[in-house]
Order: sequence, then C-alpha cells, then structure tokens
Amino acid sequence: MIQSIVHIALLVKDYDEALDFYIKKLHFTLVEDTYQPEQDKRWVVVAPPGSIGTTLLLAKASKAEQEPYIGNQTGGRVFLFLNTDDFWRDYHDMVSKGIEFVREPKEQPYGMVAVFKDLYGNQWDLLQLNEDHPMMRRQK
Repeated sequence: MIQSIVHIALLVKDYDEALDFYIKKLHFTLVEDTYQPEQDKRWVVVAPPGSIGTTLLLAKASKAEQEPYIGNQTGGRVFLFLNTDDFWRDYHDMVSKGIEFVREPKEQPYGMVAVFKDLYGNQWDLLQLNEDHPMMRRQK
C-alpha cells in the first residue's frame, strides 16, 4: 500500500496577501490557483521550492467560526516545519524580508532550528535536519 498526504489546509484571510507572503518572502512555488464558481472560492496551492511532497492549500476562511483560527490553527504550538538545505542562507533572507523570528537559531541534536511566524501568526520551525535524522533517511 502506498499513501501520502497531498495537502495541508492553512486558513488565510485573503488569497492574494497569503500568496504574496509565501511566494515573495518564502520563495514558495504557485502550484495551482483555480477559481471554483460553484463554491465562489479559489483552490490555491503552494509548495516550498524544490519540494515534491506535501503542499499547502491556502484556504480562505469562509465562515465566521473559522476566522478566529486564522494564525492559531494549533493553539499556539509550532504548526509547520520547513526543512532547508541551507539554514543560514534562508534564515538571513527571511530576516531581511521582515519575517519575525520568535526563537533564535539554535543547534539541536537533530540539526539547526529557529521559530518564525507567518503573516497571520502561525508558528513554523525553520530547520536544517542532520543527514542522519530519520526524516532525511526517508528521502534517500
């Protein structure tokens, strides 16, 4: 059996401001942006550069009960984990673009890590996992 998680839905206030952040500040690639007239919404999918795995579905909050969860989908915990092949390149680039880091870079037994916030306040780990980390071995 082969299965995979294709998308993770990320609640956003506005499609275009979210695209601006993910494409211009994080260098994500736009995978799809399709209008769905029957639901009067867009299907907006982005992915980290070079990624062939799970993508983010930027899902505009469409109901009042969804709005409080924008920026807090995990109750204040780190929500997403962005692994990179060059931690310091990406960290310095993100700082230069005004991305807020709430935990400074730190060497951990599993690799380098720092925590940043996206445009709505969701917390992310920026990671460079060590080559012997179990997730890195899965890619080989």
